[in-house]
Amino acid sequence: MQKELTNSDIIRFLKTKTDAAGIINSLKIKYRSLICPFISLINMVQPGEKVGDVGCGSGQFLLLLNEFANPSYLYGIEISKTLVENANKLSSTLQKSKYDFEEYNGSIFPARLAHMDVIFLIDVFHHLPIKDRQKFIQDLVRIMKPGCRLIFKDIDASSPLVYVNKLHDILFAREIGNEISFSEAKSLLSDNGLQIIEQEKRTIYVYPHYTIVAKK
Repeated sequence: MQKELTNSDIIRFLKTKTDAAGIINSLKIKYRSLICPFISLINMVQPGEKVGDVGCGSGQFLLLLNEFANPSYLYGIEISKTLVENANKLSSTLQKSKYDFEEYNGSIFPARLAHMDVIFLIDVFHHLPIKDRQKFIQDLVRIMKPGCRLIFKDIDASSPLVYVNKLHDILFAREIGNEISFSEAKSLLSDNGLQIIEQEKRTIYVYPHYTIVAKK
């Protein structure tokens, strides 16, 4: 029987990958799984799938997928040039044909996303300007191929604990997030033509998470 994945496994693995990321980013990379449901998200990927990550940060989640889910290809996009550089450094031991990280201009999704079987959007949506949200989802759905799954993970605005996340973002992102509720997120995805096939709510310590899997 395969051993169940734990946060200790994740942290142990990531500790070997963070030397090139700088002190602050290294801490974020190594320990984020303690407050974010990475294990649940990893288990949503099937072996051999092509996986995209919109707002991939330093690429640690895709590294975890490569180690624990056996995808065939990893593709991350991020608006921060520094974080893209981090992601490429952290992934440098992988076979080059296995992954790509690219800087994203924040408005036009790269055509390569159209080849993905699964696309992750992890704690990205609440950082978007409110005026840009509808177009962002419309454009993302438009570029997804039929059958592609969008895994939308964010913080539930309907929980009083949302204010803990706002404080977190002030400290670490230097901005206040604009979270939406679980029900609002489901409606947004459904209204844009996606079928909700799986959903989950989970509070980890003081962070009220939800995850929605929506299929085109």
